[in-house]
Amino acid sequence: MRMMMRVSVPVDTGNEAIKDGSFPKTVMAFVKQVKPEATYFVADYGERTAYFFFDLKDPSMIPSVAEPFFMNLGASIDMTPAMNLEDMKAGIAKAMK
Repeated sequence: MRMMMRVSVPVDTGNEAIKDGSFPKTVMAFVKQVKPEATYFVADYGERTAYFFFDLKDPSMIPSVAEPFFMNLGASIDMTPAMNLEDMKAGIAKAMK
């Protein structure tokens, strides 16, 4: 299932993680493991925030994708199922039957 994962890192923790190198290491390890189809970085509510869109093949993957962000960056995480345009069109067509 395609998921959108929002990862928000508190400012002080993010500052330290950038200084000690754990911020890019954590992000790149996630990217290597999950191979997201899209990744965006923004400032959201004053915090460093990343949005990752990826295929969650099995719910048992949730700890392996989330825990490094919790443990290494003190991040808060939201995961939400997401659709692209083709998914939405197919879903609407099925719902209308």
